[in-house]
Amino acid sequence: MNSIIISAISQGLLWAILAIGIHITYRILNISDLTSESAFALGGALVATCIVNGIPPLLATLIATLGGSLAGFVTGFLHTKLKIPSLLAGILSMTGLYSINLRIMGKANIPLNMDDTLLTNAADLLGFTRDRDATIVLGILVAIIIVLGLIWFFNTEFGFSIIATGSNDQMIRANGVNSNVTIIAGLMLSNGLIALSGALVSQYNGYADVGQGIGAIVVGLASVIIGEVIFKNKNFFITLIGIIIGSIIYRLIVALVINTDFISANDMRLFTAIIVAIAIAMTNLNFRKSKVKRS
Repeated sequence: MNSIIISAISQGLLWAILAIGIHITYRILNISDLTSESAFALGGALVATCIVNGIPPLLATLIATLGGSLAGFVTGFLHTKLKIPSLLAGILSMTGLYSINLRIMGKANIPLNMDDTLLTNAADLLGFTRDRDATIVLGILVAIIIVLGLIWFFNTEFGFSIIATGSNDQMIRANGVNSNVTIIAGLMLSNGLIALSGALVSQYNGYADVGQGIGAIVVGLASVIIGEVIFKNKNFFITLIGIIIGSIIYRLIVALVINTDFISANDMRLFTAIIVAIAIAMTNLNFRKSKVKRS
């Protein structure tokens, strides 16, 4: 049982970065961006290809993050400059990235079991015998850096402009801000974090697969909504911490369910969809009740 919990916490911390990226588009920008599915796989494809070609794991991870940001830029360009609806722009990017990921990898799967990764390097540095133990330390460190970085960024003038764009696009334009720039920047930041998550998860799993991003957006949404249900405080710091805890809780639920005879691993996507549907329904019902009481 302890090994299940440790594994769930390790994965939850890495997948929390994906959830934070999805929160930026889903909650802050108010955009449904499907680029995340392939951006997650892109992160894994880039980091695996770089590592097997002798590039240091840290640099490979940074390259994967940059690749995700470029994917977000493409989606933002399609949406803002070519006036393609955000949902369709995300679908186009997601579809195109599948072929790009295959081109990058040269095949559908790249194993990393025989290569040094960021996690094995962290384990050696910290003196751990198991990579997953080092993953918890590394995951916490990365989470702290991301949370503090985002808090600083969204308290800058440009960060406030991104938040305002998601709240009221017309108002921000009336105040002389180019909302096209803020939308593109938000999508680049979001998909960069998602690709970073994909790169770390691939190194944790010991392989990169072209289809590993399928269902990633639902997993991210599950973490976001679980965090929102538990932490109702709208403070940005609490929101980010809630997302991280929500990701860990989701992974714990998945681990416990898989280790029962009730649901098989093949049913996990259906199980995740049900969790998200229930969580969203609970959130909407609570919102309506509070609205009725106020009126």
